Amino acid sequence: MAERPPLKLGVLISGRGSNLQAIIDSIERGELKAEIPIVISNRADARGLARAEKHGIETTVIDHRKFATREDFDRAVAAALKAKSVELVICAGFMRLLSHVILEAFPNRILNTHNALLPAFPGIHGPRDAIEHGVKIAGCTVFFVTEGIDTGPIVIQAAVPVLPSDDEETLAARIVEQEHRIYPYAIRLYQEGRLEISGRKVIVRDAPSDPPAPIVNPPLP
Repeated sequence: MAERPPLKLGVLISGRGSNLQAIIDSIERGELKAEIPIVISNRADARGLARAEKHGIETTVIDHRKFATREDFDRAVAAALKAKSVELVICAGFMRLLSHVILEAFPNRILNTHNALLPAFPGIHGPRDAIEHGVKIAGCTVFFVTEGIDTGPIVIQAAVPVLPSDDEETLAARIVEQEHRIYPYAIRLYQEGRLEISGRKVIVRDAPSDPPAPIVNPPLP
């Protein structure tokens, strides 16, 4: 079987770009066979732009405020991605809901990450909602984007125990550490052709059959 070529990623950001950095690091370590021909931000002051430029990655700013509608903005983003022959779109802290325009331009080819164990706690305050609801285990999710808020088929999740001392900031910091692990791996699974969407489920081909150790919180004596 012929070796698959590097996967062309288009990364969308709005802020500091820590997940972008995790993906770049995974590529540079040789763990992920991909390249990033373009990073797009809707904010000119996004710190992630400097991260990309430091690694020689082309960046562009498409300010959503300059467009009359969400659909017009998404057309501009989709055009910029297609101009670079992007195969998989990566939302990495991109604080915009995507319309049908870009979803139809990249069907089942847009990934996002969320700092909660979906379908629990969608929206922008996953760690805070987890603490307020008193859950004992929180975590993060990588999923394919569909219309709706954090509703798409789930690729991979990581669980993080909620400590009695946790506040929103400390829990979020531990969750994002796991995002940095599972997001590049989810992209790798896609690049290797191991993901199949079946309704709401994502089937991972050749996944290890031995289950990981369960997390119990508070720990059993």
